[in-house]
Amino acid sequence: MSVEFDTSLHPETLTISHGYDPRTAFGAAKPPVFLTSTFVYESAQHAKDVHRAYFDGAEAPGGSPYIYSRLNHPNLDMVERRLSVLDRGEDAAVFSSGMAAISAVMLCFARPGETILHTKPTYGGTDGMLYGFMPQFGVTPFGVDDALSEASIQAAANQALASGPIALIMLESPANPTGTVVDIAAAARVADVIGQRTGRRPLVSVDNTFLGPFVQTPLALGADLCITSLTKYCGGHSDLLAGGVSGAKALVGVLKAQRTFFGSHLDPYSSWLLLRSFETLHLRTERAGENALKVATYLRDHPKIASVTYLGFAPKGSAAQAVMARQGRGFGSTFSFQIKGGEAEAFRMLDRLKVLRLAVSLGGSETLICHPATTTHYNVPIERRLEVGVGDGTLRVSVGIEHADDLIADLAQALDAV
Repeated sequence: MSVEFDTSLHPETLTISHGYDPRTAFGAAKPPVFLTSTFVYESAQHAKDVHRAYFDGAEAPGGSPYIYSRLNHPNLDMVERRLSVLDRGEDAAVFSSGMAAISAVMLCFARPGETILHTKPTYGGTDGMLYGFMPQFGVTPFGVDDALSEASIQAAANQALASGPIALIMLESPANPTGTVVDIAAAARVADVIGQRTGRRPLVSVDNTFLGPFVQTPLALGADLCITSLTKYCGGHSDLLAGGVSGAKALVGVLKAQRTFFGSHLDPYSSWLLLRSFETLHLRTERAGENALKVATYLRDHPKIASVTYLGFAPKGSAAQAVMARQGRGFGSTFSFQIKGGEAEAFRMLDRLKVLRLAVSLGGSETLICHPATTTHYNVPIERRLEVGVGDGTLRVSVGIEHADDLIADLAQALDAV
């Protein structure tokens, strides 16, 4: 059955209903989990027609469009429809993890002899792909020192072009873990200039994990691809792994074709969990954001804290504040702060916490805290860490939806140990 969805509804409504019609599943109010590895064809001709549609782009036949769950399955279709409409893309490809999505973008769109321009810092896994894996395929990474400055982005692009064509401009905004902001529209303009000069415009991708679709919409700001670790805010309960890429149908189609052979699709049960989590995303985003402001304010005023990177604290009149005013609809709930001292002081505080949980990841309903230098960015060379402000006293906190007073009281008693 062909199903039409009204994409003009508010995002809060789309997270509840978009992508699933009860008429396609015996009237079930919520989507079932389609736990099957393969699908039965209606006839031999139907089998041929379904394969022609999937592999050759022919018109889809009537009846079930599914072949094998590594290629596609109903729950994956539902979650991709929902993600793409939230990101304002034409289509979305959903993968088995955030890193599967990030890796797919690099491996699909960069070739030997080409370069990737990226903002700094990046998530530790992204850094590992850029500097540890892609060079094995003849792809060279180049970092941008100040991605709030169009001139700085262009200067880095010129350096990269001297080494080879730029395949991708990979942005992470806000950056993990420092909260560094990137001017997405400026990066898109630089990509346009490169296209005019060389005849080939690099693709601009944005890792939107730190804010998510309710706070920032990179595709509306000039990006070609929006990458999100759906494990984080969209999943929201620290009980699944997933990653998504939204964008134009043609670009997403390339990613889906690669996913078919890599087998990096999201399984039916995780897709179903993700559909469930989308329904409360706007509520969790709002509550966690309110809590984060309170926690960040407490930390900023604490005598044992040297600095806090909460986006709402960007100096008035600064480039970061101006960019966030244009790009964001809030400040998110993940940020870092610097404890006075170093690793010893950070560890003493962490080991005293009772409500905040010491763990990597972010965007869950619970508040998580970690020491990036020895966890998420452990494999990043120390000189690259220090260059972007990830030191031994850096702590990253992802504020959850608990009562803010309990979080602050826990931080207070832990800081007493420092």
